[in-house]
Amino acid sequence: MPGDVSAFVNRHIELAALDGALGAERHESHATVVAVITGTAGVGKTSLALRWAHSVRHRFPDGQLYVNLRGYDPGAPATGGQILTRFLRDLGVPTRAIPAEVDDRASLYRSVLAGRRVLIVLDNAATSAQVRPLLPGTNTCLTVVTSRDRMSALVARDGAVRVGLNVLQEDDAVALLGIMTSRYRTDDRRHELVELARLCARLPLALRVAAERAASRPMMRLDEVIADLRDESALWEALTPGDDDDSDAVRTVFAWSYRALPEPAARLFRLLGLHPGNQFSAEAAAALGGHDLRTTRRYLDALVGAHLLDQRAPGRYEFHDLLRAYAHDQARDIDDQTERTAALRRLVSWYLQAAATVLHHLTGFDTSAMLHSIPAEVDPLPPMLATSDAAQHWYTTECDNLAAATRAAADADLHPLAWRLAVVLGRICALQNAFDDWLATGHLGLTSAIAAGDLAGQAWTYANLGAAYLQSGRLDDAATSHRSALEIRQRLGDRRGEAMSHNALGLVALAARRLDDAVAAFTQGRHIAADLDDGYWIGNLDANRAQALLELQRHTEATLPLEDALRTLRRSGDRFGEGNALYLLSRLRRETGDLVSASAHIGAAITIAEHVDNPMWLGHWLVELGHIQRAAGEPGQALESYQRSATLQRRVGDRIREAIAIAAAGDAYQDLGRFDEAVDFYTVAAATQRDMHSRWHHACTLASWADASHRLGNTDSAQAHRAEALALLEHFHDPAATALRDRLQGQAPDG
Repeated sequence: MPGDVSAFVNRHIELAALDGALGAERHESHATVVAVITGTAGVGKTSLALRWAHSVRHRFPDGQLYVNLRGYDPGAPATGGQILTRFLRDLGVPTRAIPAEVDDRASLYRSVLAGRRVLIVLDNAATSAQVRPLLPGTNTCLTVVTSRDRMSALVARDGAVRVGLNVLQEDDAVALLGIMTSRYRTDDRRHELVELARLCARLPLALRVAAERAASRPMMRLDEVIADLRDESALWEALTPGDDDDSDAVRTVFAWSYRALPEPAARLFRLLGLHPGNQFSAEAAAALGGHDLRTTRRYLDALVGAHLLDQRAPGRYEFHDLLRAYAHDQARDIDDQTERTAALRRLVSWYLQAAATVLHHLTGFDTSAMLHSIPAEVDPLPPMLATSDAAQHWYTTECDNLAAATRAAADADLHPLAWRLAVVLGRICALQNAFDDWLATGHLGLTSAIAAGDLAGQAWTYANLGAAYLQSGRLDDAATSHRSALEIRQRLGDRRGEAMSHNALGLVALAARRLDDAVAAFTQGRHIAADLDDGYWIGNLDANRAQALLELQRHTEATLPLEDALRTLRRSGDRFGEGNALYLLSRLRRETGDLVSASAHIGAAITIAEHVDNPMWLGHWLVELGHIQRAAGEPGQALESYQRSATLQRRVGDRIREAIAIAAAGDAYQDLGRFDEAVDFYTVAAATQRDMHSRWHHACTLASWADASHRLGNTDSAQAHRAEALALLEHFHDPAATALRDRLQGQAPDG
């Protein structure tokens, strides 16, 4: 939450009304405590919300959440889905545990907040619909909303307390001017302060800007300051057809302060109005203005000093939405289209280079082939992106701006930048499960690649969308996108791209358990990779094809490609590929009865995961170790491996693999004859698999649950789980599914 505001005056009645929102009469067990602060632009809604929030924050020891919903910014407002993703991360939910669907995110958000005492500030909301997904479902939390809208739906449906905010009373407006100028001016007379307040329509935002202008000219008489502002007001009225409302007074004060700026600072102010997000870094401002960082910081200091810009944190700045709109209008009126487009090109180019550096630190992905035709329009990146931790922090801070920059580039016909930024951003979003940004920017990127007539760009963007659909479980859409990418790459003669697309289509088929299709796709990709002598893709396609063959129980056919994959990936230095090949070899040896070899292979894989300190790999491969231990008649040791795996997967947020480990622990409890405990574990695993639409694993868990229920004598429960498992198995026709279906159908209703 931002810090408390300075020079705050009165508002005692409004603060008391907000205190009433926490009154005992509102603490019904089902009530959500919501306070809504409404009023015109510039009236001080955010200042009041922050002042009150800081005064009651001690009552919410589990923390505070704050977001500017950008409801009235020139750009697109924040969506509930975007903010839910951010809030869930802030609340400690691992990125991979954040669901793809907005409703599921909202449900998880409410669950995480249940029983916690958290203060939530939703600033600058446009509509009740924007706010509602962000409301907790408990009376232990408090939500404060600010909006120009009356939010009648929140009041009527959610019982929100509405506090209306009007312009300051004359005495309070004069007091605010006095507080802000007292250190610099001592001879100002009350009637002059009253007149200055009137010219500012007694709106706090305008009063603060005017006070700073007066304070910066301590030797200038206040009546001269007022005359200057009155002249500006007359000019404004002559140039605009306004209705003499409060917004005219605010913009008059803005114009008056803006015209006093040195031209370089005024130019930067205008160009900052083109920034697609309301908050930005000094480096982004430097890219927009085309200046070095030191010069840019000097101009930013001038804007902050004039109260035309707020500095929220070291090196980070933010506009009030009214000031941002004013700056945008000035840029449109003063700077020609060529200069505005050049400024935006510099900014988006800077974001693209920064995002590419982040991606390289986080994944090692080389973007040089994609970016080779894009000129470097800005200075080298700042040193803050020198490590993976710094890169991750930068992305977390800038993710909203990256998505907004993609849209701004597309809208400005900067299509080569837009599609490349979308693809780079997509690969980062894949690490965060940031599906809203991933899909939104992915579609923008595809549209830009088509508009640019760039076939290679279209292939990249189709592949990017296919990856997003696959990871979010939309397998039909994933297949369609990857087929489109493949067709374009075949037209272009992009053989390496073809291999990548075949691999992607194989992964989609593997996820859908269309195993013969998966084998065919991986085989086609492997032939191409072999023609290119591309060791990386040869190894990975061999391993993926072998995995599909293992699922088909074709162990002999899987052996040679797996052994080849291990040698190839080990030579290429791909540690994950090497570990994955070892894991698959372990599974192959276990399923063919060679437990000694299986144990050696999985031990080597686990050593890799521990050496590189990758909990995701380690958690996945520990399940295989548990399977070997069960096969060797050591269910107690297997239970330890499964529980360790589940703990690691929970930490990294992979709910599907966590559920697999939990179900496997249930199997170990069955081996130990502890059937009640086995049922407890199956119950948890099946609930997650149902939520995640993991049909195959859900069917397997239900089959095991039926066995445990039968052992406990719960005939009805056993039959119900068998029936549910059989219904799920109708979607699968591979040998393993057929064998499981035959086993379940062969069991009589009474066992």
